[in-house]
Amino acid sequence: MSRLLPSKRLSYLLIILLAVGFGLNLFLQAASFRMDVLHALKWVSAYPWLYCTGSLFIFFILLLSSVIVPNAYAGPAVVSALFVLLGIASDQKLATRGEPLFPWDLMLLKNAEGMSKITSGMISPLAIGAAVLLVAGLVVMIIKLPKNRIRLSLRVTLAGISVGLSAWFLVLVTGQSPVVAAMSYQNIFWNQKVNYTQNGFVYAFAGNLRQSLMDKPEGYSREAVEAVAAKYSALPDVQVEAAPEEQPNILFMMNEAFFDPTRLPGYTLSEDPLKFIHGVAGQTPSGYLLSPEFGGNTANVEFEALTGLSMYFLGDGTIPYQQRIVKMSSLPSIVSILKDRGYEALALHPFDETFYNRNHVYPVLGFDRFTSEKDLPDADRLTPEGYVSDKASVQEAVRQLQAASGPAFLHLVTMQNHFPFVKGVNGPNTITVQGGLPEQKDELETYIQDTKLTDEAMAYLQQELVKIKRPTIAVFWGDHLPALSAGIYTAAGWDQEPRLKHETKLLVLANFEIGKEPLGTLSPAFLGPAVFRLSGQTLPAFYKLLEQVRAEIPGLSKKVLIGPGDTGILKELTPEQQVLLNDYRLVEYDLLEGEKYAESLMF
Repeated sequence: MSRLLPSKRLSYLLIILLAVGFGLNLFLQAASFRMDVLHALKWVSAYPWLYCTGSLFIFFILLLSSVIVPNAYAGPAVVSALFVLLGIASDQKLATRGEPLFPWDLMLLKNAEGMSKITSGMISPLAIGAAVLLVAGLVVMIIKLPKNRIRLSLRVTLAGISVGLSAWFLVLVTGQSPVVAAMSYQNIFWNQKVNYTQNGFVYAFAGNLRQSLMDKPEGYSREAVEAVAAKYSALPDVQVEAAPEEQPNILFMMNEAFFDPTRLPGYTLSEDPLKFIHGVAGQTPSGYLLSPEFGGNTANVEFEALTGLSMYFLGDGTIPYQQRIVKMSSLPSIVSILKDRGYEALALHPFDETFYNRNHVYPVLGFDRFTSEKDLPDADRLTPEGYVSDKASVQEAVRQLQAASGPAFLHLVTMQNHFPFVKGVNGPNTITVQGGLPEQKDELETYIQDTKLTDEAMAYLQQELVKIKRPTIAVFWGDHLPALSAGIYTAAGWDQEPRLKHETKLLVLANFEIGKEPLGTLSPAFLGPAVFRLSGQTLPAFYKLLEQVRAEIPGLSKKVLIGPGDTGILKELTPEQQVLLNDYRLVEYDLLEGEKYAESLMF
C-alpha cells in the first residue's frame, strides 16, 4: 500500500476505517445480547438507521485517531481495542449483574487497583485471554503495517470534520433531537437493559452521557413544594412510650452482600450460620430490608438509607453518588438532621475511600470525619488476601462511639462479604451444604461461612453495646443479595421471585428499651424515620412524609411494591397511595434536580 498514490492510500484507509466502524458497532451490539451475533444481526435489520449512524460515529472517532498521530494505523488500532474492551466489559457486567455498561461505570477506572481485587474471579478466563490476544495483535499490526503519513493540512481538515460530526451526533442524541427520534431512537432510561438492546450500545451509551436522575414532575414550582411542606408539617408528632433520658448514639451498619442463606429452599446446611441473629430476632425490632439493588451498586442502597430519597423515582441504572451528589455542595440527610441536633457525624468504610466518590459525597451529606482503609493499617483480616473483617469493623465503630464527647451518628459500611467468594479467603469453611450443583458447593459454603462470621460480629456488637455509657441504638442490614452463580438462585426457584431476591436481613439492637415490634419489610429510605421513632427523636416534615408513604407502601422498589402491613405485593396503587407518591416525587425532584425549596421547609 505504501507504493500507491497518496489519494489512493487515503481512499483505502477510509474504506478500512469505515469497515472497522461497522464491524465494531456490530460487536458492541452482540455484547448487548450476551455475544449473540445472530440476535445482533436481527437488530441491524430492524433498526438499520440506528446501526448505520452509530457505525459512522465510530468511523469518525477512528478517523480522528488516525490523523492525530503520524502513523495512520496506530490511533485506530488503539481506539478499536478500547471499543472491544467496552464490549467485553458490558458482556461481563450483564453476566454478573444483569445490566450493561454505563458511562459512569468508567469513573471506577481511577480505582483500578481496588477493582482488580473486587472483580477477581468475575471476569472469565476466556475474556481475559481474548483481551491479551487483542492487545498483542494490535502491537504486531502497528509494527508491521507500512507507514501511511497524511500531510498536515489534510490531517487538520479531517480532524475538524471528525470532531464536528462526532460532536453533532452527541448533541442530537443527548438532546433527544427529532432527527434521531425519526430513526426510532428513544432514550429508555427507566429500563437500561431494553435501552441498550433496542437503541444499540452506541446510542444508549451516548444518551446516558447527559442523563438527569429524574424527569421534572408536572406542576413543579415553589408554591407546589410549599403546599406539600405545609401538609406534612401540620401532622402531629407521635410520642414514643419510653425515650432515653439523653440523646442516644445511632449506629448504621450496612453489611456488604448479606442476606439470610437459610431462606434458600433446596439446600441443607450442617448448622445454622445465623444463630445469634435468628435467636435475637423475636426479642428486638427486626424484619427485612427491600433492597433496590441485586448483586451490586451498594452506593444506591446507602443513598436511600442516608437521604430518605428513593431509587424508585430515578432512572434505571443511575448512581446518584457519581452522577449528581458529587457535584452538589449540600444535600439534606439523616446526617445533616442529626448534626443540627448536636450530633457528631462519623463515617467508617474499611476500603478505598474514593469508591463511588465517597470521599467527596460524605462531606456533601454532612459527615464530619471519614475513616477508610488507609486509616486502619492494623485492622484485622481473617487472611492476608481477605477484606477487613466485620468484627474488626465493629470494634473500630465501638471505639469511635466511646471516644465521642457527645451523641454521635456513625455510619459503617463493611467489606468482609464482598465478592469473590473464594474458598479460604476468610479462613476455613466450617459449614457444609447439601444440594445444588457440585461445582457451586465451594462458592456457596464460602459465602455461608462469611455470614457466620458476620453473625459472630453481631453477637460481639450486642456485648459491647452494654459497655457504652450513652444510650446507643444500632441498625443492621444487608445492602443487597450477593452475586452468587446464577444457578444457585435458579435451583432455589428464585428467578421468578423478585421480592426474595431483594430482601436482606434487618435487625435493630440497643442498650436501652426499644420493644420488639416487628419491622416487616422496609425500603432503606424508611430507615431514618424508623430509627427516629425507636430512639425518641422528633420527626422533621420530610420524615413525616416518609412515614405516611411507609404506612401505605413499606416496600417501594422498581422490582416490587409491598402493601400496607406487609400484606402482600401491590398490583396497582390506590388514589391515596398515588397522591403520596406524587408528593414524594415532587420533593425528591426538588432536592436532587430542582431549586431545593424543601431544604428549608421540611428539614
